[in-house]
Amino acid sequence: MNAAQNAYQWKALQLKARHQVYTLLSGHNLSKLHGEGYDFSELREYQIGDDIRKINWTISAKLGKPYIKELHANRELSVVVAALMDASLYFGSGNAKQVKLTEVATVLGYAAQQNSDLFTGVSYTQHRTDATPPTKQLYHIEQFSKTLFEASLLNTVLDQNTAIQDLFKRVYKPSLIFILGDFLEEVDLSLLAQKHEVIAVIIRDREEESPRKLGEVTLSSPQENKKIDTYFGQRSREKYLARLQAHDEALREHFARYDIRSVKIFTDDEVVSRLTRLFI
Repeated sequence: MNAAQNAYQWKALQLKARHQVYTLLSGHNLSKLHGEGYDFSELREYQIGDDIRKINWTISAKLGKPYIKELHANRELSVVVAALMDASLYFGSGNAKQVKLTEVATVLGYAAQQNSDLFTGVSYTQHRTDATPPTKQLYHIEQFSKTLFEASLLNTVLDQNTAIQDLFKRVYKPSLIFILGDFLEEVDLSLLAQKHEVIAVIIRDREEESPRKLGEVTLSSPQENKKIDTYFGQRSREKYLARLQAHDEALREHFARYDIRSVKIFTDDEVVSRLTRLFI
């Protein structure tokens, strides 16, 4: 793919993500918290244990009962999108998983900006880490999207647990953290989950979970640039699926143990239809 085609594809992805957020996600903003703040939320009758300083004496005198004003919390939600990226995002004949990961990250960035939340994007590859400042500006969100889309990943292997340790040190403020990757390697999110609300977004290709019998075939590793001639028949398929299912079951148990929500998005899925429940 030449530079012009690459730029066109990224621009189309960006426009698609923006359309999904500003039309399909409209009205699904994250709920504001009650607490100390400046924006009126609701008027309700005083209950034992409420702070008496919140009593609105004028309204209470008119209604004959003590009433308090609840205010929206004067706090911003910190949204962090962290992408774990290496050559495993290449599957089959191309990098469809990388493209889908970029789309998911872009949708999350636009959604945070629409909701007036602080957005931070962090991408981890074998050779570098890129991060935006905490921002509400579309420029930084779109540059982060471009960084993910253009990342050169062939023949790279990411140490994911080292990346997660770096993320823990990097994000000081309690945040809503989305971890994006294919989660085909073991990764420990327990440290992050102690301080933050963590959501794992698993990017997969359907054929990774339901491979065909290929017979005589040459398989190549995008991470190590190695090729092997083999026979991938029914027995090989069953062995592969058993290992994948065991891995994914261990992953689900890890998420359940540390209260980590997760969603799986395939390369042919509509992103918003899979993410909508996270915004309700």
